[in-house]
Formats: sequence, structure tokens, C-alpha cells
Amino acid sequence: MNTAPTRAVVLERRMPHSLDKVWRAITQSPLLEDWLMANDFEAKVGHRGTFHMPPMQGWNGVTDYEVLTVVPHAELSYTWNASGEEAADGLKTVVRWTLQPVDGGVLVRVEQSGFREQDQRNFMGAKYGWERNLGELERVVATLA
Repeated sequence: MNTAPTRAVVLERRMPHSLDKVWRAITQSPLLEDWLMANDFEAKVGHRGTFHMPPMQGWNGVTDYEVLTVVPHAELSYTWNASGEEAADGLKTVVRWTLQPVDGGVLVRVEQSGFREQDQRNFMGAKYGWERNLGELERVVATLA
């Protein structure tokens, strides 16, 4: 059993939108594509699929996932396993979303856990990426009826 310590990227943002709109934006494939990347996502435990974006240095642009938990309007988690160099190195992480109603909106929390000591470059990339993506998520949520 691997007991080496791991790290997590954790970000929170208060969004002045309804819980339903935020939930839709993190679980519906066309909306996910608007703020994250192309995908075949389904918010069903056990569903497996891929996220796709243009390839970058050391990464072919494909991330495999499996949905682990779905608690409507409250929690969503899935594995996040990039392929390419990251896959060859054994990097496997979990993304967990939690939504909490607050006055005037929703507290959105995203955590990507499982980064090992040797995953510093990926850890920093995930931190930068989720900060950017939360802004894009909020932009998409603001357009929903």
C-alpha cells in the first residue's frame, strides 16, 4: 500500500448564482465544454469517459475520468487521469466539487487531490488551471436562464 504523502489544490469561490445553475454547469456536457474542455461527461457514478483539449508539451490533451460520487446540487467527484507523460509517470488524481448555499448565492469548492512530491509541475499547472477555470465557470453560469 502506498502511504506517501500527497497534496491537493483547493480553491473556493462565492458565486452570486443559484445552486441549480452552478450544478448544471459542472455536470452537463455542453456547459462543461463551454468553460472546461470538450467531453462526454455524464453525472452518473461509474461513468467513464474523456476530456479533450489541444495537445500541449508533454501532454496529448486527453484526460480520462470515472465518476465516483454524485450528490445532486451538493457534491460531485471524479478521477482525473491525464495520459501522455503524466500517465507514464503514474499520476492519478481526484477532482471533488462541493456546493454550499450561502446568502446571495453558492460557495463553490473544487479540490484536486493526489499530487505526489514528484508532481510539482502538474500541481502548479492544476493550481493555475483551476483558478482560470473557476472564472470561466462563473462566466458560463452567469449566462444561464
